Parts: sequence; C-alpha cells; structure tokens
Amino acid sequence: MRQRELIRDYLVDQEEGMKNVITHFLDNVMQEEASQQTGADHYERTGKRRDYRNGFKKRNLITRYGEITLNKPQLRNRSFESKVIPKYARAEKAIEAAILESYLQGVSTRRVQKVVSCLGIENISASTVSRITKELDGLVEEFLKRPIELPIRYLYVDASYFKVRSGGQYLNKALFVAIGVREDGCREILGAKIADVEDEGFWSDFFEDLKERGLRGVQLVVSDGHKGIQKAVQEEFIGSSWQMCNVHFQRAVLKSIKQKDKKEIANKLIDAIEDESKLQELALELSNRGYSKAADTIERYIFDLGNYKVFPREHWRRIRTTNGVERINKELKRRSRSIGAFPDDQSLLRVVVCILMDINEEWITGNRYLSWEEE
Repeated sequence: MRQRELIRDYLVDQEEGMKNVITHFLDNVMQEEASQQTGADHYERTGKRRDYRNGFKKRNLITRYGEITLNKPQLRNRSFESKVIPKYARAEKAIEAAILESYLQGVSTRRVQKVVSCLGIENISASTVSRITKELDGLVEEFLKRPIELPIRYLYVDASYFKVRSGGQYLNKALFVAIGVREDGCREILGAKIADVEDEGFWSDFFEDLKERGLRGVQLVVSDGHKGIQKAVQEEFIGSSWQMCNVHFQRAVLKSIKQKDKKEIANKLIDAIEDESKLQELALELSNRGYSKAADTIERYIFDLGNYKVFPREHWRRIRTTNGVERINKELKRRSRSIGAFPDDQSLLRVVVCILMDINEEWITGNRYLSWEEE
C-alpha cells in the first residue's frame, strides 16, 4: 500500500486509516527482522545467508485502534522471532483470560482490578471472554491429545502447586507435568494433569492416558516420592525402573531434622548418597539420635536412589533428579504470578498448557538434551 493511499484512508476514516498505517508499518518491521535473521534480503544472493523465507502466517494483534491482521514471515529452518508479535502471545492471552474470568465472577482483589484497568477492558463482555477461552481450550485439548510419535526412554514427572477457587474457597491444587527424553535425544512435554487426589489410581490413569497416545519404550521414570507412584510405575511400565529424585530425597530426610543439626546431617547425606551401606549406617545413626522419621525416609527409598547408574554415565547428571522439570515449574509460577488465584481448574490448565506449548516448541526446534551416540 503506497504512502498516498494510507494518507487518503486516514483522511476518510481516522480510526480505520490508523489501523492501515500500523499494519503497513509493522509488516515492514517484520520484513526487516526476517532479513536480519536470514542474513539476506528477498531474492538476494549472498554467501552470508543463514536461512530462507518460507511464506507468511496470518497473525492477529490487538491495538488501541482495534484488531489488525499482520503477515508474519516464516523461515525454512528456524522459528521466526519478532518484537512485533510477542513470542508468548498465546500464553499471555490465556493469562489475560484467567484474570478476566475472575473479574467477571466478582473476584475484586486489588491485583485483578489493577490488571483489568491496565488492559483498559473494564467493560468487556462475558461473551467476549467466552470466545477467547473457547479458542484457547481447543488448542489445549489438541496439545494434550496429540500422538506421542517417538519412543521415550526417560520419563520425568513433577508437580507445581497453584491456588484455585472452588465453591467460594481457595484450594491449593497440584498440577503434574510429564516430560520425556525421546530416542533422538530431544525433550518433549508429554502431558499435564490436575490431581484431585494423589494416589496410585491417579498415577495409573495418568500413565494410561499417555500410553494410549503412544507412550512406549520407557526405561526410567524420575520423580519425587509421590504417594502411589512407585507401584503405578511397576504396573504400567513393566521392565522399567523408578528413580527417586536425589534432591527431593535429601529434602525429605532433612525435613524432620532440627535446625542445629541440619548442616551436619546434610553433609553426611551428601557423602553417603552414592553408597547404600553408608546410607544404612546413617539411617541407624539417625534412629539412635531420635530422628526416626528421617531414618524411615532413608530406608524407604534407599534402593531407588541409584537406578540411574545403569544408563550411560554422560546422562547421570540429568537423570538422577527432576531439576529440569522444576525449572519449568518456576517458569509457570513466574509467568502466571499476575493471576494470583485461578477461577477454576480449566483456567489453570489453560494457562499452564499454553505456556508449556511455547516451551515445547523451543525444545523440539532446539539442541538435543542427551545423546546416545556412544552406546
């Protein structure tokens, strides 16, 4: 669209003309970003080229003048990143929807009121919010039901806890995330599920859902000592082993230790964790010193702390703990902090899965997490 046409449109209808000006400008900004990321202009022949353009994808963007449609460039070998369209637009839309749901339900906390005011949408209708959430729910369902195409060698499971409104009260609910390391060495987020009751039945249902979608080849399951998970792993993944996260194990042992003894016991635990006989000696010592609960914790998990050692040594650092999943949980907390408490379970799942989808896209297109080349 030529400059003269933009000016003419603006003179006829200022609001619509301004939308055309913004669209034209931002499309050109993204074209420049594409040139920088590919290392070449359109059809330019150069030895500095790093990638090729691969068409466009229509993306909507909300502006103060209304919604506009942009042509977002696509690249052949990498993800196109733009400052025009936020990288996490899908997740941010889910977060805004959760806040708006709380607002419409009459949850008038200062945090909700502040965010709604900043968004400039105090008069938004319930039908608009419903349309946004319906669109996002379709994406969430598609992600959670997609086929698991490649065999998964290592399966990690960990929980993050969120406040959810239920029947006029706020409850702390556990949301579990399952992550797999595929046979090609890449990580993939496999699923997420809210636990109403954390027991063997929950774990069996969760694992069955994953298996129905194609989960296979699991050799090691890494998690915290969640109630019922050990037995569920034995029954659902015959021939695989369960690895108690070493970090969670140490926290569980130290939980019942008095503050004045924690540093001493922590050092002894670090020294003994690689040796079953030393752990047994430490459990006896703790029992004699009145720390029977800590001693029982050691005895409960002693034979599930070193199962990672039968796998390649290069993998040990990453398969003896759930640290990788915990980093995701911290990101979920950070990016959903503006919500405070979720209006319901579906709102929680919607926000979390939209964030997980962004992370998963980075993993699939990024570097391998582990390598089996030396086996």
